[in-house]
Amino acid sequence: MARIHWTESSAEVTQLPDRLPRVTTRQLVLVRHAKAGEGVVDRDRPLANRGVAEAPAIGRWLAARRIAPDRVVVSPARRARQTWELAAAELGPTAEPVFDDRVYRSTAEDLLEVVRETPSEITTLAIVGHNPGIQDLAILLDDERGDDAGRRDLTTKYRTSGVAVFDVTDSWAEVRSGTLTSFAVPR
Repeated sequence: MARIHWTESSAEVTQLPDRLPRVTTRQLVLVRHAKAGEGVVDRDRPLANRGVAEAPAIGRWLAARRIAPDRVVVSPARRARQTWELAAAELGPTAEPVFDDRVYRSTAEDLLEVVRETPSEITTLAIVGHNPGIQDLAILLDDERGDDAGRRDLTTKYRTSGVAVFDVTDSWAEVRSGTLTSFAVPR
């Protein structure tokens, strides 16, 4: 007989006398940066005024759902760094961001590599990056068992400030899919 323990961000199933392995759900949070302004060099483009105003809503949305990443991997592009800085200010204490050029390159393959390199003790991973990679990774990982309305929205247009949350039962190193629990564009 299994004993089930639920929390807001994870489900844990522990097998009793037979000592079968425990299954822990991890969360993957995919954030597209807020609205960017213009710039000569793409990597140096700052957030537009609208992006500065909207990025904190990402943090408030995460906080309202008690989603607190214990690892955050961010594109080194200025607009992505600013997005996370403004969002994280709404979360309270949070993990220091790790900046990774693969998130800037923004291919689903690069982003999946970032996910698979995540240390096993991490329970909630956030990636803050760009399209098309963020959207492509969300579509690639979606097991089609979760939020149907969210899936339609993210496949149609993964807007700036868009946030997709997936429950992942595989280890990070072996992640193949996840269940979309929500997709929102906090404003």
